[in-house]
Amino acid sequence: MIYIQLIGYVAGALNTFCFLPQVIKIWHTKQTRDLSLPMYIANTTGTILWCLYGVLVAQPPIWIANGVALFLIGSILILKIKHG
Repeated sequence: MIYIQLIGYVAGALNTFCFLPQVIKIWHTKQTRDLSLPMYIANTTGTILWCLYGVLVAQPPIWIANGVALFLIGSILILKIKHG
């Protein structure tokens, strides 16, 4: 059972931290012209729902990974709105 959760944590970490380079790039360049606002709105909404689902089914790998992802994706969304 612990191996199954470990797979979940590794998968969650990889999918979560893939947004970090984008956040860093936007932070430095202030350029968001090529990012799709509707995609980041949909992604943020979906990630909120994944967090809720992870809490409701009591699966820490789901809600932890998506909680961190929500912070990163939400940061991109805010920067996209700010820098248009």
